[in-house]
Amino acid sequence: MSESRKEIELHGYYFEDLKVGMTAAYGKTLTDADVLMFTGVSGDTNPLHQNREFASQTAFGEPIVHGMLTASLISTLIGTRLPGPGCIYMDQSLKFTVPVRVGDTVTANVVVVELDSERPYAILDTTCTVDGEVVLIGQAKVKVPRRTNGLVNGTT
Repeated sequence: MSESRKEIELHGYYFEDLKVGMTAAYGKTLTDADVLMFTGVSGDTNPLHQNREFASQTAFGEPIVHGMLTASLISTLIGTRLPGPGCIYMDQSLKFTVPVRVGDTVTANVVVVELDSERPYAILDTTCTVDGEVVLIGQAKVKVPRRTNGLVNGTT
């Protein structure tokens, strides 16, 4: 039985399609509007992110982007490209190494580093960079649907 066009468009990789070493990237220039919307959605009103006067008195000297806004670009990449739609985020470690500022173009990257066929999980190394400098590093574990006789195993 072949998949319908709609199933193909709405689904990312199946577990059987993944290979160690596969990569994907997603880039976005972060704006004041992104920070404002993230503040509203998250409720994180720390003045370090929007109040220039407050932020000028800190070690950063100016407002910085929420770390979790930067990390959300990894979620975008995992949920839309690799493995893509249908996967389930199970775990994510994060280490923030350099602050991100409004106007920076952040590139999120994922690399498949391990596949656990019993579960089925994919382990991904995750990084975000600005102008080639690592600003965030971590690792994600995602559950990836299997392809079974043209059907997705474990989801209905």
